[in-house]
This record gives sequence, structure tokens and C-alpha cells, in this order.
Amino acid sequence: MLLHVIARGKIGRSPEAELVARYEKRLSWPTKLTELPESGGKIPDPQTPYKTVLLDERGKQLSSEKLAEVLGRWRDDGMREARFVLGAADGHSNEERKEADLLLAFGAATWPHLMARAMVMEQLYRATSILAGHPYHRAG
Repeated sequence: MLLHVIARGKIGRSPEAELVARYEKRLSWPTKLTELPESGGKIPDPQTPYKTVLLDERGKQLSSEKLAEVLGRWRDDGMREARFVLGAADGHSNEERKEADLLLAFGAATWPHLMARAMVMEQLYRATSILAGHPYHRAG
């Protein structure tokens, strides 16, 4: 299953970009990163069955194990792509929230956009490591 991270704004050359690249290299699942302008620009139309996850402060706070379960279930149900969408500074519209398959939050705090992108990549790496039985993730 393709893990597709779609984010508004350019990450450029930054420490966060280095983290994103580091986890992208480590991921064994196919991965795609798409950057859109801060406003405008259209999310590419999917070519295969997919699920959409919006990173949203109103979302569920899932443990890494639960996120792995969700990804594993989607993969096993024949989904070909899981999209993780980070919105612009004002977040997502109510319509986008209604259409999403999952709203995901990284706690109650507001995170800088570039850090959130790196955090998504790390959690995707961690979740796929859990599914593969890799020792990267050590549950408590």
C-alpha cells in the first residue's frame, strides 16, 4: 500500500526536511510526498482504492500500535493508497473533515507544520515497523 503524505507549503532545506528524508529512506512501504502551495493547488486524483487521513487537532489520538492496526487493516482490505493530508495554517474545512476516513491528532498541542510533517513520517515508519515485527518499536 502506498503511503502518500500531502502537505501544504514547501519544506525547503531545513532540519525537518532532513528528518522527513531520513524516515522516507527507512520506510519499506512505497512512499510518496506531495507538496501543494499554501493556497490553491489541487490534491491529485487517486488512481486506486484509497483512504484519507487528515492531520487535525480535533482528531483521534492513536497509539503507534493502533495506527499500525489501522494501516494493516486497510492494506489487508485491498486499499492501494493511504493519504495523510496536512492542511494549511487554517486547517481543514468541515467538508474535508466529513469526507475523511480518519482524523488524526498528535496530542492536544498545536505543532509547527514542518515538525508535524516529520512526525507523520516517523509514525508511518514506526507503524510499518510494528507490522513487520521489527525491533525499532519497543512497546512499554
